[in-house]
Amino acid sequence: MSSISGKSAFVTGGTKGIGLAIAGSLAARGAAVFLIARNPREVEHVVASLRAEHGDRIAGASCDVRDYEQVRAAMQAMERAFGGIDFLINNAGVGYFANVEAMPVSDWAATMETNLSGVFYCCREAIPMMKQRGGGYIINIGSLAGKNAFAGGAAYNASKFGLIGFSEALMQEVRYDHIRVSYVMPGSVDTDFGHSGKQAPSKPWKLLPEDVARVVIDLLQMDPRALASRVEIRPSEPRK
Repeated sequence: MSSISGKSAFVTGGTKGIGLAIAGSLAARGAAVFLIARNPREVEHVVASLRAEHGDRIAGASCDVRDYEQVRAAMQAMERAFGGIDFLINNAGVGYFANVEAMPVSDWAATMETNLSGVFYCCREAIPMMKQRGGGYIINIGSLAGKNAFAGGAAYNASKFGLIGFSEALMQEVRYDHIRVSYVMPGSVDTDFGHSGKQAPSKPWKLLPEDVARVVIDLLQMDPRALASRVEIRPSEPRK
């Protein structure tokens, strides 16, 4: 599993920001990429754009990871398109921020269902497919908010703290099935992907989505005997 070329990757939240950077980086290294996001027009646009550069190794579907049946359908579509899955990149996420007493119940539910339940749904569907192919790699995109709580972040913190526990337990469950599990914890990322690293970021001190994508690529290219199960990445010179 040390080579990316010829492998198949499923990327959630793949139409913008970190997810788009990861999808593009994987495709540039010869992977077949199936990307999902909620907005069907954005999926159609990004798939067409990546296909113009990488050909029919790119596919995608509109999918809300909060809905298990939609996740199942998307995984089945990927299996039809590419024969299975080698890499699962769980990137889709939302952030709603408010003090607990003021937070709408719907915002709490959306945060937990997207950032945590959606990861579970995707892993649950992907693992049997990976076993059939002899192994794979699951990378969950978390956040430094998964270890640094802050006022107004109860929902987001809880989802990202939970992602750490989920990832570490899953890593121990599937390691002898030749499936590696890592989670990446970025700090502040400039996700105005309109510049996509091709011009000066709107906040120059922040990470770019491509910085996180580089970490994902490095993990996938590590020798299978090694597992960097947790990676923290932060701006080297944050705003004072």
